[in-house]
Amino acid sequence: MFVGVLRLTLHLPEPGSLKSKRHLVRSALDRVRSRFNVAAAEVADNDLWQRSVLGVAAVGNDRAFVNETLDKVADFVASMHGGQILVTDRDLEIVSYGDAMGEGEMRTLAEAEGAPGWEALRPDRSADAPPRPRPRPRDDPGEGGE
Repeated sequence: MFVGVLRLTLHLPEPGSLKSKRHLVRSALDRVRSRFNVAAAEVADNDLWQRSVLGVAAVGNDRAFVNETLDKVADFVASMHGGQILVTDRDLEIVSYGDAMGEGEMRTLAEAEGAPGWEALRPDRSADAPPRPRPRPRDDPGEGGE
């Protein structure tokens, strides 16, 4: 599993108030979230009129996919709103969590948690033998019968 974090520092030359800045930033975040299926938020400089810092996160099972997605997000933000948003800094970090899920041999949840396999629990049968049917419960007329 790969987790990518993108930090974009933006310069907003047009807004003359916090209200217009928030409108631009909210619009940009909504468009990024809907187009790229990532988590995104304003993470710093909330009270400055002409500056903002956005954080964007993406998760995937392929490092190249996460990297490509976050690169596209950065390019998309730089191109939106007709030059009202300028990207002044861009930091990208991708972290790998190699928990062996999806890599190599397939394992059951019990094996992943360290429990013995199914065959080890039933030594009286070979692994190739089909399972035996369970006996049906029978009503015993001697116990509480009318």
